[in-house]
Amino acid sequence: MKVALGQFVISTEWQRNAETCQTLMAAAASAGAALLVLPEAAMAQNAADPDAVLSFAQPLEGPFLRALLAASRGQSLTTLVGMHTPANDGRVYNTQVAIRDGELLCHYHKLHLYDAWNIKESTHVTPGTQLPPVLEVGEFKVGLMTCYDLRFPDLARTLVMEGADVLVAPSAWVAGPLKERHWEMLLAVRALENTCYMVGVSACGGRNIGNSMVVDPLGVAVARAAEGPALIYAELESDRIKNAREVLPVLKNSRFAKPQLREM
Repeated sequence: MKVALGQFVISTEWQRNAETCQTLMAAAASAGAALLVLPEAAMAQNAADPDAVLSFAQPLEGPFLRALLAASRGQSLTTLVGMHTPANDGRVYNTQVAIRDGELLCHYHKLHLYDAWNIKESTHVTPGTQLPPVLEVGEFKVGLMTCYDLRFPDLARTLVMEGADVLVAPSAWVAGPLKERHWEMLLAVRALENTCYMVGVSACGGRNIGNSMVVDPLGVAVARAAEGPALIYAELESDRIKNAREVLPVLKNSRFAKPQLREM
C-alpha cells in the first residue's frame, strides 16, 4: 500500500488550510496513494493565542470538513486529518477524522491531552472517552492515535491487539530541547515493540518540527521529510509485517493481557 504524508504550516485561516489539504489530497490521489495522513489540528492553529482554539472549532457538519468531503468524492484515497470540534462543556475536542469518497468513515477524540512542558491543552480541550477505531484501508488495518498519544505505549499495544498493523499519529509536535529526538525515538519504538508500521506526520513551521516519518516493523525509517512543507510517500508491505512477526514474535510472547482504558 502506498501511503502519503503531508506536512505543512498551519495558518489561522481554515479556508486557507482547507485549500492546502485539498491540494495535498489531489496530489496523493494522482500518485496512487491509498492513504494520506495530514497533521493534527490542520483546520486552524494559532500558537501565539491558545484561547483561539475555542473560536476555531467547527462541528463535523461544518464548512471545513464539508470542503474536504467534497474534494474526496470520486477518490479511493483515505485521508486522515485533524481538527477541533465543539464539546458540550464549553471546551472543544481535539478530533481526528477519516474520510473517503465523500464519506466520513469515523472520528476519534484525542485521549491524552498535552499537559506537559509548560503547556496545558486540557484548559481548552476535553479528553475523549473512547478508544480510537481501527480502520480498514485496502489490505491493512490502521489504528488511529494523535500526537501526545504516542508517548503512551498501552494505547499502541491495544490498537495492535485489536488488529492494527499500521499505526498513524497526526501531530503538531512542538519543538524544544530533545523534542525532535523524542519524536524519532518514539516512532521507532512504537513500531518495533509492536512489529507494525508507524506513520507520524507533524505540522511544520514556527513551533512545530515537521520531520514526518514512516518506520517499518523492525524499526527502520523508510521515509522521512525535513523541517519544511512536504508531501512524501512510502510503500507499506504486508510481507514485511509478516516477516517481522515471525523473527521477532513479541506479540505472541507477551505475558500481558490487553491494557484497559481507565476513566478520568
